[in-house]
Amino acid sequence: METRALGTQGLRVSAIGLGCMGMSEFYGAADEGEAIATIHRALDLGVTFLDTADMYGPFTNERLVGRAIAGRRGEVVLATKFGNERRPDGSWVGVNGRPEYVRASCDASLARLGVDHIDLYYQHRVDPTVPIEETVGAMADLVRAGKVRFLGLSEAAPATIRRAHATHPISALQTEYSLWTRDVEDEILATVRALGIGFVAYSPLGRGFLTGRFRTPADIPEGDFRRNAPRFEPANFAANRELAARVEAVAARLGVTPGQLALAWVLAQGPDVVPIPGTKRVRYLEENAAAAAITLTPAILAELDAAAPKGATAGARYPEAAMRAVNR
Repeated sequence: METRALGTQGLRVSAIGLGCMGMSEFYGAADEGEAIATIHRALDLGVTFLDTADMYGPFTNERLVGRAIAGRRGEVVLATKFGNERRPDGSWVGVNGRPEYVRASCDASLARLGVDHIDLYYQHRVDPTVPIEETVGAMADLVRAGKVRFLGLSEAAPATIRRAHATHPISALQTEYSLWTRDVEDEILATVRALGIGFVAYSPLGRGFLTGRFRTPADIPEGDFRRNAPRFEPANFAANRELAARVEAVAARLGVTPGQLALAWVLAQGPDVVPIPGTKRVRYLEENAAAAAITLTPAILAELDAAAPKGATAGARYPEAAMRAVNR
């Protein structure tokens, strides 16, 4: 597995990472044994960039990742996040960027993960009630204290990114990016590249839609949050299936899976782009990791651009309330 630089401060990660969220919540039933086996297999394959957050579970995903990497900390580039505040019962409090919350959240994450430092610490969502300079200033204190190595933001707007980076160097911005979510091509990618910030693409498989797994809305498991996601609603599903089918046709011709083709497309968007596909099963982890070896020609990239042009996907990324928390 090759590595890629995120930012200009010295952070290097595996070219493909592993999103751990679904191992604990949101994507149907959890299986801790299979999840830990998936993380171990990822490390064996050189997929060493692991992504979690305190809100996943809530709190249980960090504990899971901590158990999985015990004894193998030196192999891992560990990323976690704060800012989406939840209670232990799972209820939501809101977005919190207050400096005292930043410090408390970091200490709690370190304890749950069982580590003495976090490699990449993200603000998960921007708090509009707290100046970004105050939040990032508190994050910078964590770097100086040795608790965090590098800083990141998630779903931040260009102006916010610039203000944050002026307060302390930001190494990575994490935002959704895939063949069916190309909003970042408007301004975000140009902004982070001008500042020397790396880009981490979450949901690079379109929340599984681009793998060809979902043929009808009924294929979405019970208890899976995608049942309430606009792009998976019946009104949008058929149009999005047509988009996915076009990607599947290209993949079949190339002899790769649709998911591998979707990941290869993200990887081809630049050496500063790192996708973190989420999975909780070893077989999908192995399939995803193999995408790093796929090279797409300019002709294939042009074909995929035509098959899944920016803005072609039907429906918003999140329900209305969640959309208000992105790009701010």
